[in-house]
Amino acid sequence: MTEEQQDVAFNRRKTDQQPPLIDAFNARNASLIILASLAGIFFIDWAQSVLLPLIVAVFISYALDPLLSPFDKIHIPRPISAAVMVTVLLAIMVSASIPLQREAIAMLDKVPVAISKFQRTAARAPATEAGIIEKAQEAAKQIEDSTSEKKVRTPGVTLVRVVEKPFNVQEFLMGGASAVLVMVSQSLSALLLVYFLLAVGKLYRRKVIRISGPSFERMRKAAQIMDDFHHQVRRFLFVMLLSAIFVGGFTWLAFWFMGVEQAGLWGVLAGVASAIPYLGPILIFIGTGVTAFIQFGTLDMAFLVAGVSLVITSIQGNVLTPWLTSHLSSLNPVAIFVGLLFWGWIWGPVGLIIATPLLMVIKSLCDHVTNLRPLGELLGK
Repeated sequence: MTEEQQDVAFNRRKTDQQPPLIDAFNARNASLIILASLAGIFFIDWAQSVLLPLIVAVFISYALDPLLSPFDKIHIPRPISAAVMVTVLLAIMVSASIPLQREAIAMLDKVPVAISKFQRTAARAPATEAGIIEKAQEAAKQIEDSTSEKKVRTPGVTLVRVVEKPFNVQEFLMGGASAVLVMVSQSLSALLLVYFLLAVGKLYRRKVIRISGPSFERMRKAAQIMDDFHHQVRRFLFVMLLSAIFVGGFTWLAFWFMGVEQAGLWGVLAGVASAIPYLGPILIFIGTGVTAFIQFGTLDMAFLVAGVSLVITSIQGNVLTPWLTSHLSSLNPVAIFVGLLFWGWIWGPVGLIIATPLLMVIKSLCDHVTNLRPLGELLGK
């Protein structure tokens, strides 16, 4: 027997000795994985008040950390430079919100006029033939009236009428106030965490590298993972910044050319909303359409203005952002879409914003850990 035939026979015996895929499948391990996944999802939802500000603060600190390099070169203490950076950031946000607040108040003052105009237009509109839904409702009401007339009152039985509880404005406002209070508290928590993360600098990076020891190879791999995390998050934030500038700039120019009032306000709102996939463009589409109807009083202009905003956000969402993301990350579109669904379901609009950077971090971790490489393969291109 030749050497080649011996190798073929050896490989055949080795293959025959391997258990089939069904036999290798361990139901107990699969059950543990499923239970652990469900427990993890429950914990993420339950600990939202803690995890959400923490993750947002980490991402913001990654974005602001390179801006502190000039302070480090002149040996300014990190707590002082972090305080200066956070103060400057808040000052920019407050100064930019003052003119936008004036435009928002001017736009809200026109809402009652637009409502009365819409009511007068609807009152002057000619009566049209009832549609299928109106006819079905009328038929159902006639059937209900006819059956109620045939009811026989049983002696000794008291008829009970169910009265719906009226709408309570105070309860509605209190519920909305509690939601606003939670949002404000989480924002303040995230802001404080940003300051502390910037103040400590690379302290936790050094601690993670030291914990991953004692071998030099393990410490080097931990440093590579941390550096990869920083690069992935900064790339995503760079894509978000370019997308927001594109949407905000072109929305402002298009609305200014069409004569839409508060064009600058809508440019800023469109740029900020572009960071929320799917939900943000829909809200801008509805808002710009209503605003155009308030200003011009015609449905044609309302659809035209809303359509322009939809075209701009569609170019950003379907052309610009996917092209930039494909060059700066290794995620496939299906993984991104599923991640958006999951994190949007867990954490709402904020979950939609942080879904992509979280997936990029998870993909980077899976690529460096041997046991997690199959999951990284599913997330990759």
